[in-house]
Amino acid sequence: MANKRKIINDPVFGFISIPNELIFDVLQHPYVQRLNRIRQLGLSYVVYPGAQHSRFLHSIGAMHLMSDAIASLRQKGIAITDDEANGAMIAILLHDLGHAPFSHVMEHTLIEGITHEDVSLIMMEQINREMHGALDTAIAIFTNKYSKHFLHQLISSQFDMDRMDYLCRDSFFTGVTEGSVASARLIKMLNVVDDHLVIEAKGIYSVEKFLIARRLMYWQVYLHKTSVAAEQLLIKILERAKQLAREGVELFCPPALHYFLYQHMTGDAFAQDSYALQQYALLDDSDILSAIKAWQTQSDTTLRLLAEAFVNRRLFKGRLLEQPLTAEERNSLLQQYAQRLGITASDAEYFFTEHVSTSNTYSEKDDSIDILYNDGKVRNIAEASEMLNLQTLTYKPQKLYLFYYNI
Repeated sequence: MANKRKIINDPVFGFISIPNELIFDVLQHPYVQRLNRIRQLGLSYVVYPGAQHSRFLHSIGAMHLMSDAIASLRQKGIAITDDEANGAMIAILLHDLGHAPFSHVMEHTLIEGITHEDVSLIMMEQINREMHGALDTAIAIFTNKYSKHFLHQLISSQFDMDRMDYLCRDSFFTGVTEGSVASARLIKMLNVVDDHLVIEAKGIYSVEKFLIARRLMYWQVYLHKTSVAAEQLLIKILERAKQLAREGVELFCPPALHYFLYQHMTGDAFAQDSYALQQYALLDDSDILSAIKAWQTQSDTTLRLLAEAFVNRRLFKGRLLEQPLTAEERNSLLQQYAQRLGITASDAEYFFTEHVSTSNTYSEKDDSIDILYNDGKVRNIAEASEMLNLQTLTYKPQKLYLFYYNI
């Protein structure tokens, strides 16, 4: 009996078909299903309550856009085999496997010296072993070791299916319409020249809109002051919990979180430890939230106050700084918190932090976004655009904040 076609009803792109049984089996893997329990936008819901969508939904959307991109390139005579198409779709589907709870917030808090991309690869290799090498092509494309470089660019570049989905999706769920991009038109404009992804010239205005949307989304959503304040509060909570764990204080927390709080885990150690990977694969947003709720009754004053502030949305306040705090200013803050909260000056360190928010729209160091003209010439977007020059595109604004507990 023929298998029924499997589809997902996506609020952004409509009905998304699961192309074949191999991709369906990958989707069903526990590592992938875990992404249902991790928010795509971390703590952005404290500003945009609709931002509750998951990393799983984003991954499905990126896979859908990859399918469309492959179809568009094939129509233009670009040779892409079925194995390569499957590999590219699986690679983009699994590109976020390694994200920790609340996405980027936790990346360097629980494990030192490893990125979510590194963890994603470790998890992909484990799935590949379980599936007897079925992901070989996907991993080669993901790591940019496959012979066709443009396939890797569709996954990771300045104009990839990951960015295209998250701009459309995050714009939709936050209601920030400035982030919406014309994904269908951009994909139709894709082409390949000398194994390099290019955009046909008639799509240049859509590319400009894509770059502007990315900059606006970073400052309106991803780096929104209140969201960053919530992130810094969460980091301080977990740093305090880890400190208490080092001191031998027993804290309530789910087993997977307990493992990482009470282990000193480095990236090298994690890569060699299959049990650590098992525990990481069980860790999601709910573990962090349930622990913080319980820590509201913790006897340690510092952890208790921070947990109460997080649960009840009494977030850190944020103030722009023209320059870093002086030693005298830091010491004054430490003394104020120590006196008012009845804690030591060293514990007062957990109640404020300096943080730099920064983003760039375009980087010359990465694969460039190139425009293909009718005469066959290819020009960098920074040269081709009448609206965006290199200085505008590569400008990297920075904002220095003081985030602090309000007393």
